[in-house]
Amino acid sequence: MGEDRTFVRPLFSPPMSADPTRMLLERNIRLLIAYDGTAYAGWQRQAQLPTIQGVIEGKIALMTRGKALLHGAGRTDAGVHALGMVANFQTQATIPCQGFVKGMNSLLPRDIRILAADEVSADFHARFQAKGKRYSYHVSTQPTLLPHQRLYSAHFPGTYDFSSMQAALDSILGEHDFSSFEATGSRDLTIASGRGAVRRIFSSTLCHHDKTMIISIHGDGFLRHMVRNIAGTVLEVGQGKRSVTDFIETLEACDRAHAGPTAPAQGLFLDEVFY
Repeated sequence: MGEDRTFVRPLFSPPMSADPTRMLLERNIRLLIAYDGTAYAGWQRQAQLPTIQGVIEGKIALMTRGKALLHGAGRTDAGVHALGMVANFQTQATIPCQGFVKGMNSLLPRDIRILAADEVSADFHARFQAKGKRYSYHVSTQPTLLPHQRLYSAHFPGTYDFSSMQAALDSILGEHDFSSFEATGSRDLTIASGRGAVRRIFSSTLCHHDKTMIISIHGDGFLRHMVRNIAGTVLEVGQGKRSVTDFIETLEACDRAHAGPTAPAQGLFLDEVFY
């Protein structure tokens, strides 16, 4: 539907070489991706469920006539959205980068878009070379949630103490053990190597306007459900259900049982990945 057939047809042809015995050099292609996560069981490929990774890999395979393995910068959960996911894959196809953008967007469902593609060095890996990510959590506080907001904003009606919420967000700046805001079972706790639940937060801000709040957090990495658990707990601070001091004590407790509820998935957006 809307396919530019004069452009797309050549993209599906296998790469041609004057010398069929000559091995084509493998290229490393980086993609910038935006998606609406509503209809998907998250980013990571699953056998029986639709996922962002699985759908994109299928379209790459169709275009290149070869198996595709897409490496994402992270794994978003079911219902979570992205404005700036980064991923990369290797291919011997000679399709130009702009051809990948146009061709894949003609094949992908409209809730997944390729915003850009470029060829990068062979050692680039979207996940392992990422230096940070920025997430935003969107909340509507109006009495009745408007229909067009239901898939892209959590609904927590009421009045809030914004200054206390920002004070709580200020307390997570810097390097901390975020075990209190980590989903149960997200890591193998028997593995002693690595940095465990320690992450560094560069900025954490609250913006509010006309019955809408956006919590934005930029860090060097995030645990599973970490942003949603922080958002759920910060919202309790704003509602007067807990104090800023209690929030800080929760952070220092390194115990998920001390924190608030996990905020709904549809309010979360992966805004940007930094390299």
